[in-house]
Amino acid sequence: MYRIGQGFDIHKLVEGRDLIIGGVKIPYKKGLLGHSDADVLIHSIIDSLFGALALGDIGTHFPDNSPEYKNIDSSVLLEKTYKLITEKGYKINNIDNTIFAQEPKMKPYIPLMTEKLAKILNTDKNLISIKAKTMEEQDSVGEKKSIAAQSIVLLRKFE
Repeated sequence: MYRIGQGFDIHKLVEGRDLIIGGVKIPYKKGLLGHSDADVLIHSIIDSLFGALALGDIGTHFPDNSPEYKNIDSSVLLEKTYKLITEKGYKINNIDNTIFAQEPKMKPYIPLMTEKLAKILNTDKNLISIKAKTMEEQDSVGEKKSIAAQSIVLLRKFE
């Protein structure tokens, strides 16, 4: 049996925060504002995983008003999510992701993101696609005020 899920996340860019995307620290003058480390890519993947099994969303499992998750590394949240998915008898078939950022350029960091995500999700890196797009200087992403990510995952039942 297969299950598909999609996720989306967006966070505002602010000064005084590290920019963490896909579990990778990216040198940039601003970072993403959020209760956790605000990793938009990992948050998007988490929502796609929960969505595939109709388990709610990231806020249901990791509320942004909980002190337990204040400034937490989103990789830890992804590990917890993946554990829940495997406990339900599913594993990753493939994940397709898009990061929306006017700046900084994501391309140099995508291989490292892919490796990091593959390790957390205990899957082959060839099953994880990460693309990056600008918004052609339109909307909050294009105006360099935010960064967003979208993910689609296909899960399959253990055989």
